[in-house]
Amino acid sequence: MPGELRFDPLTREWVSIVGHRQARPNLPDSGCPFCVGGLEAPDPYEVRWFTNRWPAFDEGAPIDLAAAEAAGTRMLPAVGTTEVVLYSPDHDATIGTLAVPQVRKVVDLWADRTTALYQRDDVEYVLVFENRGAEVGATISHPHGQIYAFAFVPPVPRREAEVARAQGTCTVCAELERELADGARIVFESDTWVAYVPFASAYSYGVRIVARQHVASFPALDGAGRDGLASALHDVLGRYDRLWHDDDGHAAAPFPYLLWFHQAAKHDAEHDGVAAHLHAHTAPPLRAPGVMRFVASGEVGGGTLSNPVVPEDAAATLRAV
Repeated sequence: MPGELRFDPLTREWVSIVGHRQARPNLPDSGCPFCVGGLEAPDPYEVRWFTNRWPAFDEGAPIDLAAAEAAGTRMLPAVGTTEVVLYSPDHDATIGTLAVPQVRKVVDLWADRTTALYQRDDVEYVLVFENRGAEVGATISHPHGQIYAFAFVPPVPRREAEVARAQGTCTVCAELERELADGARIVFESDTWVAYVPFASAYSYGVRIVARQHVASFPALDGAGRDGLASALHDVLGRYDRLWHDDDGHAAAPFPYLLWFHQAAKHDAEHDGVAAHLHAHTAPPLRAPGVMRFVASGEVGGGTLSNPVVPEDAAATLRAV
């Protein structure tokens, strides 16, 4: 059954309805499908991508959401594609434990897939992301992420681009300049990338990972930028796993997180160049060892998140590990 996009007249946003994914298995029946010889990786590999067997979208003709909304359309096919990216054949690895050159191979694959997907008529936006840990719904622990190729620009990156265009300047560049000048929330810094807990972080221990250079997308990264991103991810995500320890000094359970990248939409080049600056967001679901940071009704209903961990304290704790 193909997915559907349904229009919510209260928020004027399109919601993806993917009822067929309700039947997908929560865990593999036997063995890991991402290990070499498994269902999705029959042959040896270093990094690998494949189309998700349980896609949120389906291939189809390009769609114009604005025209559909103007015409009063309430339902459209969910067009696009969803892919899985395997970071390593090592089942127990993480981005924080992989060697930086291996993480660089993942970055290169993200760039290659962005380039390939933007050549499709039915793709307007490529979102690279990772859900890590059972706490955020990951069913397979093998190191992997996903790519959603949308037929439209999703609301969050669209809003970021709209704010930048309205101000006539890159808001990511401006935020990076402020954070570097302040210094209190910096977690990682190199010649090419900076990671910091944002001043108005909505998530406990949430981090923004930002390219120093105003670069729009994964394909636009040069070799130094790709190496730098690999080092930044290795450092920041490795800090998460070292964040808390038990009474014997052993590392706690693997740290869960949500990670996503915002980059240029396919047609951002038609604008003035300020709309997109490649950067990552992390959103960990924990606020203390073993303590979930649940998002409550007042936050969802009001649209304003409440972070119980002061960003400066979170940054200091992450720096210390």
